[in-house]
Amino acid sequence: MTSISPAQKINLLGLDKKAMQDFFVSAGEKPYRADQVLKWIHFNGVTDFQAMTNLSKTLRQTLGEMAEIALPQVIFEKAAADGTCKWLLRLHDGNCIETVFIPEKTRGTLCISSQVGCILNCDFCSTGKQGFNRNLSTAEIMSQLWIAVRKLSKMNGIHDHAVTNVVMMGMGEPLLNLDNVLPALSIMLEDFAYGLSKRRVTVSTAGVIPAMHQLREASDVALAVSLHAPNDELRNELVPLNKKYPLRELMNVCRDYFRDDSRRSITMEYVMLKGVNDTPEHARQLIKILSGVQAKMNLIPFNPFPHTQYQRSDNHAILHFRDILMKAGLNTTVRRTRGDDIDAACGQLVGEVKDRTRRHERYLQSGEKKVIGDQA
Repeated sequence: MTSISPAQKINLLGLDKKAMQDFFVSAGEKPYRADQVLKWIHFNGVTDFQAMTNLSKTLRQTLGEMAEIALPQVIFEKAAADGTCKWLLRLHDGNCIETVFIPEKTRGTLCISSQVGCILNCDFCSTGKQGFNRNLSTAEIMSQLWIAVRKLSKMNGIHDHAVTNVVMMGMGEPLLNLDNVLPALSIMLEDFAYGLSKRRVTVSTAGVIPAMHQLREASDVALAVSLHAPNDELRNELVPLNKKYPLRELMNVCRDYFRDDSRRSITMEYVMLKGVNDTPEHARQLIKILSGVQAKMNLIPFNPFPHTQYQRSDNHAILHFRDILMKAGLNTTVRRTRGDDIDAACGQLVGEVKDRTRRHERYLQSGEKKVIGDQA
């Protein structure tokens, strides 16, 4: 066999079942080898081909020559007082991404990144202010789940199935990396890998409408939409993507998204910003734009970060906002803030990004801004 350099080797961590079958067929093997290797890698956590004992010695040697199971380096690991865990992972090019595990009584949710940084630059998000470098590969997306499962299995009182839910809500906009996200979703749902339910895997988007159509056709995982404002004027400011895909168009897509299953709904994420989007009038506007949408509201108390101009809404304002929505018949919850003492809360993930956009540099140079909502 012709020698293959490490740079040319295929990282099997990023192959879903179909791609894995194609790989083995191209190597002159039977397609069922895909099931065996998927189980070894993802279910059993084995990265050494020689330890895959139901493969022939010849096949194991061939795999060692053609392929690899390459993982990023865990360079930081920290647990918050509430049990939330955060890992900082260094990729092959020196960029770093963050992944967070949130334990609860009945489930454990892993928040996964899809990009190095984020290209969208939402005004209230620390990740967006960090800048953007590139998309993650499927292997880099899956490595976060692989590492979390292995790390958690070694902690006292946490077994191999600690991760029951995965949310693509970490660094980046998943639907701007759909070519790599879709195979990752397939691996998460695969019985020989993690066997997660489609209702327990959620992709979050700020509203990339063409990719929302593609996602709906390609996968039946759950969907969350980062809404954050009830009108175009405010959303243009908070979520600049809205200028390209305004609320009317976005809501039309949302109304149609789960048309074949009336039991499913889209989670609408709404960060609560003091004096910005948290008034009763904003709540009434939300009720109007969500008319006819199978939706549940998730109100998220804002998590501060350095140099931000925003403040978290008061608890009274959040609860009053919730009550208005619920009175109108909208299923509404207030997300409990988790991991903010280790900067692992929603909107706080930053990693270490080699920023190609120079956005982070400009943000720091902009100087101190007036704090919106400050009553002092």
